[in-house]
Amino acid sequence: MAVRAVRGAVQLERDEAGHMDERVGELLTALLERNALTADDLISIWFTATPDLHSDFPAAAARGLGIVDVPLICAQELDVEGAMPRVVRVLAHITSDRPRAEIAHVYLGAAGALRKDIAQ
Repeated sequence: MAVRAVRGAVQLERDEAGHMDERVGELLTALLERNALTADDLISIWFTATPDLHSDFPAAAARGLGIVDVPLICAQELDVEGAMPRVVRVLAHITSDRPRAEIAHVYLGAAGALRKDIAQ
């Protein structure tokens, strides 16, 4: 097994804890499904949120999905003028037999515009 990294992002429609939980849960579920992963394949997950998101920690959505024994951390994304608002990004370190080129990075909805080069 190799250590790989998988990226993703989702834009929220509003800054509400329940909405964040739903959308980040959707993002994590898609990352796991598209890469044929289980929680046992996760090493760690790093979340960032744009400065306009205050309602909850994105990592709470992972705990809600049953990802309970994986190290998680949240940080604030850089406040860059003109950047897409209300975005949660994820960088997950995983174990996988897939070659790096076959890792599916997931950018949901409008967040697909952030990384057209790797979004699948």
